[in-house]
Amino acid sequence: MNEAATAEILNPRYGGLSVRAWKAIGLAALLCAAVALPFMVSSYRVFQFNMVLVYAIVLLGLNILTGYNGQISLGHGAFYAIGAYVAAILMEHMGWPYWATLPVAGLTCFIFGFLFGLPALRLRGHYLALATFALAVAMPQILKYKHIEHWTGGVQGIVIIKPEAPFGLKITPDQWLYLFTLAILVVMFVVGWNLLRGRVGRALVAIRDHPIAAEAMGVNSALYKTLAFGVSALFTGVAGALGAIVIQFVAPDSFTAGLSINFLIGIVIGGIASISGAFYGALFIQFVPNFADQISKAAPWAIYGVFLLAFVYLMPTGVAGFVRLAWMRIRGVRRPSMQR
Repeated sequence: MNEAATAEILNPRYGGLSVRAWKAIGLAALLCAAVALPFMVSSYRVFQFNMVLVYAIVLLGLNILTGYNGQISLGHGAFYAIGAYVAAILMEHMGWPYWATLPVAGLTCFIFGFLFGLPALRLRGHYLALATFALAVAMPQILKYKHIEHWTGGVQGIVIIKPEAPFGLKITPDQWLYLFTLAILVVMFVVGWNLLRGRVGRALVAIRDHPIAAEAMGVNSALYKTLAFGVSALFTGVAGALGAIVIQFVAPDSFTAGLSINFLIGIVIGGIASISGAFYGALFIQFVPNFADQISKAAPWAIYGVFLLAFVYLMPTGVAGFVRLAWMRIRGVRRPSMQR
């Protein structure tokens, strides 16, 4: 087999362009559509899609930990709450601009995640899941603790003023926040893609699939596991800060254990160990509960359960896996006809 044939197999061409080129064009078109979206829908829809972007960052962070490293977490709602409260406290009590709170929220959650990951090294499987779930259950009570009420606002929470569009832009605050969140999402996904496609990502997958073999190959399992917790918490903390700014309010009862469970549902529906699956999972946890409520006001959660079972049964590898399989079948059907 010559070099040209080998290159065609590894990177086939359609319509004169390689698969990578078509993917780049598709991503560019998708990004342009995302930029145009807030100018084509109502303010409420802009808010909903803004939350989709926020949840996508959370799910990418959780997928780094659970999908790529195999550590099950039911406590990411706690890291989301920490990021939200860091942003709210800095804006309300210290007068920080909203954009400056994001790196502080991410760094704070990275430290908490890394420290939590140290004792979690001794736990695996459902024991680790229960430990992280305990963190999610405890977080609302911690935020209500009377000795920190001055900072957290106690049960009343903190109200945040919605930022206006800068530079005299003639757009609404909701539209500006959407575009700002979209820019942060692009940055976070580029960072996540490079992280997971490099040496760190290979080490995380090796630890997940063959921990003993990974250690035999020189992979520092303890370091990578704690780093996975820290980086995953960092992504979630940045998303929590963005969520607080978008919603304009934080309160302890907004960060119950159910939020952590929804995040785990999101990565399962979107696709475990899939970067694009974060978007599909975010769309599911944002829109499907509302859709279920519109179908039945009496039993919305029963309808939601039906949707959940249907997705899991029909798409066992998640929506991202289903889309990937469909694309491979399309390529397999079209390729012979193009080679004639």
